[in-house]
Amino acid sequence: MLLYFLRHAEAEDEVTTDFERRLTPKGLDQADKVGRFCVRNGLIPDVILSSPVVRAEQTAHGVSKRLDDREVIIERWIACGMAPETCLSSLKAYAKFEHVMLVGHEPDFSFAIAACLGLSDPSHLNVRKASLTAISLPLLRAGAGRLEFTVPVRLM
Repeated sequence: MLLYFLRHAEAEDEVTTDFERRLTPKGLDQADKVGRFCVRNGLIPDVILSSPVVRAEQTAHGVSKRLDDREVIIERWIACGMAPETCLSSLKAYAKFEHVMLVGHEPDFSFAIAACLGLSDPSHLNVRKASLTAISLPLLRAGAGRLEFTVPVRLM
């Protein structure tokens, strides 16, 4: 499986609850920019899995629009506080797909990426808003992954 980790785009400051924070105009543009980058580079996931948090859903749907409305599935396990073990075990339900995109949050993604790569210290990773990181994961287990790339939105 090629696993894409896409951190949600820029969201408004906390004006209601953290769960309900929406993307800013800049964040909407970032999501569109990621989608265009994916199309230009042939990075087309079979499915997009998103956190149910509003800013993540908006990011996922913004990218999906550029990918011919690729299916977006909302998964509660990707919400804020996702454990790496939960990520890896939950992905087994999607093992039939070769390319899967997760849209979620920090620091969860740093921990999950570190686990996939077998790194003991995720503090050395910096997953910026709207950045895209790809990990090839031939086996859905910790330490089995290989970093393919990570690209911040400003370079897309």
